[in-house]
Amino acid sequence: MSRTVALIALVCALVGLGASGTAAYVHYQHIANPGYTSFCDINASVSCTQVYASQYGTFAGVSVAVFGVIWFAFATLLVLAAIFGSAAVRESAPAYLFGASTIGLAVVLYLGYASLFILGLVCILCVVTYAAVIALFLISGAVTSVPMMSVPRRALRDVGSLRHSPLAMALAALFIAGTASALAFFPRETSSVVAAANGSQESASGAAAATEQTRIAEFLRFYNAQPRLTLNVPADGAKVLIVKFNDYLCPACGESFRAYKSVLAKYEASDPGAVRFVTRDFPLESECNTGGPHPAACEAAVAVRLARAKGKGEALEEYLFANQSGMTADKVKQAARDVGQVTDFDARYQATLEQVKVDAAYGRQLGVGSTPTFFINGVKLDGMLPPVYFDQAIAYELGRAK
Repeated sequence: MSRTVALIALVCALVGLGASGTAAYVHYQHIANPGYTSFCDINASVSCTQVYASQYGTFAGVSVAVFGVIWFAFATLLVLAAIFGSAAVRESAPAYLFGASTIGLAVVLYLGYASLFILGLVCILCVVTYAAVIALFLISGAVTSVPMMSVPRRALRDVGSLRHSPLAMALAALFIAGTASALAFFPRETSSVVAAANGSQESASGAAAATEQTRIAEFLRFYNAQPRLTLNVPADGAKVLIVKFNDYLCPACGESFRAYKSVLAKYEASDPGAVRFVTRDFPLESECNTGGPHPAACEAAVAVRLARAKGKGEALEEYLFANQSGMTADKVKQAARDVGQVTDFDARYQATLEQVKVDAAYGRQLGVGSTPTFFINGVKLDGMLPPVYFDQAIAYELGRAK
């Protein structure tokens, strides 16, 4: 690998490392600070935090961005080895980088497909890391001169030679320690979600419990500082009125639908009628709203309204949220017939669509720009909160009412 090519590869690795590090920071803030708004949350379809909040944002409970930091740090070390290493290491380093980039390319192709075609979202920081991986794959593939079958043998030889270089040993130790620390100490979003969903009062340790209580206190300070709006939605005697502006093809709407069920059920069991949850339509589609990435969202909203008249509204909601990928208008109509028992969808579509438009217009009047958006007793919350904070907001409002 010539010095010029190596420097280009080094720039790509450092750009990817910077983007991954920024992504990890944004994901950390998303977990630790519910009021945090990222610079890369531009609109409903260009949003980093919605991608991180999805099932594709973590692996084994750890943010995918952390694995990106680890990978790019490793790639950076390999490029530095290709520049400053011994002659044998310089010869082998491009092959090591090509092997790592092949694995990285497979991962980013999967994540890119999930983000763009399953979630329908664009994550700017993710796109930068994808481009960096692809560039490293192409560069290393073009300059690799040793047979890939010889890579394992060369790797054993080069790892053994590390003991002759104090600097290489120090860098390797630093990389291993940093990797272990990142994997061990980066907060697990799923741990709080599962604990809240099960109503668990246990914690892994006293320190973890104290940290969680601190985060809850920070959230409540943020929540209590927000303005309260008066909504034209009746509370029907409930102490806590929750209004969700929803799109049935929005991944985060589906995530919150599933995650908040147990929280709402808990309060219904402990204090029947005290909490009222209302869904209002805000489809991200131009036919009934100002536009967005979900071309069958208006049909889905109409279908659920018609299914409610048959007593099948919740069943159809569950079906639509579970089958968002590849949903089309025809598939919505089929689901309305099969799941919602709606046999006159086309005949009632236009009249019902007008009701959906009324919800969307009211949402825009309230400042709703993305889904899901929640109003808890008039307090506006953009996006999906971790369930533990959603639970605490309800508990706070119940205490406030008393």
